[in-house]
Order: sequence, then C-alpha cells, then structure tokens
Amino acid sequence: MVGYFDRLSNWGRWGDDDELGTLNHITDEVRLTAARTVRHGRSVSCAWEVKAPEEMERSTNSCPRAADMPGAEAMPAAFHNDRRWGFSNEHLGIMFHGNTITHLDSPCHIFWDGTMYNGRPHSLVDAATGSAWAAVTAAGSGIVTRGVLLDVAAVRDSPWLEPGDGVYPEDLEAAESRQGVRVRSGDAVLLRTGRGRVRHEGGEAGGMVQAGWHASCLPWLHEREVALIGADTPQDVQPSGYDDILMPVHAVSLVAMGLWLLDNCDLELCARTAMALGQWEFQLAVAPVRFAGVSGSPVNPIATF
Repeated sequence: MVGYFDRLSNWGRWGDDDELGTLNHITDEVRLTAARTVRHGRSVSCAWEVKAPEEMERSTNSCPRAADMPGAEAMPAAFHNDRRWGFSNEHLGIMFHGNTITHLDSPCHIFWDGTMYNGRPHSLVDAATGSAWAAVTAAGSGIVTRGVLLDVAAVRDSPWLEPGDGVYPEDLEAAESRQGVRVRSGDAVLLRTGRGRVRHEGGEAGGMVQAGWHASCLPWLHEREVALIGADTPQDVQPSGYDDILMPVHAVSLVAMGLWLLDNCDLELCARTAMALGQWEFQLAVAPVRFAGVSGSPVNPIATF
C-alpha cells in the first residue's frame, strides 16, 4: 500500500510548480464534451443542506448575528429614518472537514512524511495565514467536467452498503457495465454507497466506520486519468484494512496523485434522476469559495443532465 505513493505519483507530471494535480486532465475538449452530455436540461444538487447547529456535527457552528427592525441601535444612521426597513444577518463559523458537510478537499489538506503534493514541505502551511501551496484557490475558476455516477449499492442489489464495506475495482467495472457508461480521462467519478439514503431515513452521519473506496481502486483511478472523485461518504472505507495508514485514499490521492476529493455528497436525487432518464453521465459543476490559503471549501456540486 505505501508503495502507491511512488507508483501512482504525479509529482512533476505537469511541471514542478503545478498545484492543480489531476484537474489538469480537464482540458477544454473535456469541458466541451461535458457540455454535450446535457440532453434534458435538468439540474440536481449533490450536496447536503447545511442545517442549524443542533442537527450538525459538534465542530460546525451557525450563529445568528443580528435580526434587526427599524430603530435598532446597531443600524447605520442612514437607515434610521426609514421606519419600514429591516434585515437579517449571520455570522457563520464552519469546520467543513468531517463526515457531514459536502465539501471539496484541495491537495494541501493532507501531508505524508511532512510533505504535500508535488514535493512541497508542510511548513508552507501556517496556522495564521493558511497554505501557500495547493490551496483551494488553485481551483478558483471552478471545476466543470463530465460527471459519472457509479451506483455500487445498486450493483450489489442493496439499498446501501454496510459500514465497513469496501468498494473495489471490479465493483466499478460492474457498475460501468450495468449502466452502459465508461469512465475516461478528465471525468469526475461519483460513488454511491447508499449512505445518503441512510441519512435521509434518520441514520447517524458521524463515526469512523463507513463504506467507501478501497485503496485498491487507486491504480484504477490513476490509469483512467480521473480528475476528481466524490462519494456519499468521506471517501475511504473504514477500517481501511491497512495498519500503517488510516485513510489511504485521502493520503495517496491528495499527496501523491494530486487527486481532488468531494466528500459527503448527497447522491440520492442524482441517482434517481439518472435512473429515470437512463443517463449516468452529466455535466458536473463545482465552484469552491475562494478562501485564501484554505485546504478546501464547502460546495454545492450541480449535476446537469
């Protein structure tokens, strides 16, 4: 497993100063091809709603800052004469990494032996100013490509995979065959394990035991030149099956491959739409907030069929 760091490395592949990693597979032609997958004009979100604090994990906060009506002392003087004016405002503090919020991981999110993607030292990440290397702003122009949903839960004829169930390359190819689609260079691959259905039906979102990508999928993703992977879990099957590395998919993807990750997607509506239309490819648009020096961003991935 540790050998994947060398075997699947993309360091220097697109130059020593490259911060985009596998997003380089998304060429202008790939984007044009993605646009041609839009046949019905139907768009669906692949994100969870960010709800009030009591319904979110402990690390996430959403606090009302103001809800003022005319005459409130905090209102600017120019508004005091308008007795019909009112407003609401919020201060949001979000720890988006974790098991709940749909978010994008940029390569600076994970280190291995003190090193980030393309051989940069972790010392480039400063607690006060953030990361000077491979932050989410590297994808500031957005990620627009062909998305492919692989419904492995359906392949296994199950509403969802059980926590701890790994997804293997043969599952991916079985999904391709069942759905009549093939993953190719520049694609974003979204993996449905059915965890979204569990959450919709009232299941817990936390914990460290979950279904997800098994590390053996990494060579498959590298060979297919996948640009981005997502899942309805935080990606890695847990336990990973490897004593020497807790989250091998995160570590090898972000550090060695420069493969960006979409964690905690809600793929239920996307899967139902794909099934109804008989179309498992679509245009996927992901627009991260341009947080300077930050290791990712909450996002609302949009699939357009």
